[in-house]
Amino acid sequence: VTAEKRQIDEKIDSLNAMRQESQKGGGQDRIDQQHSRGKLTARERLNLLMDEGTFEEMDPFVTHRATDFGLGDRQVLGDAVV
Repeated sequence: VTAEKRQIDEKIDSLNAMRQESQKGGGQDRIDQQHSRGKLTARERLNLLMDEGTFEEMDPFVTHRATDFGLGDRQVLGDAVV
């Protein structure tokens, strides 16, 4: 395996890890918090609402730019309003 191939594989692994992180929507703690309140996450609601294969997330890596309320200290991949 060449050094270039190894670098590409590392970048692909990093991208896949970021995709998985964006699917967590703030982390497992936030998901558990929603579920403990009897609520589904936004992604879970979209999965129930849409036909399979019809929803395409446009910006799974987007983060907010807000700094009020301590938000500047917390960045969540896929942060958006549905």
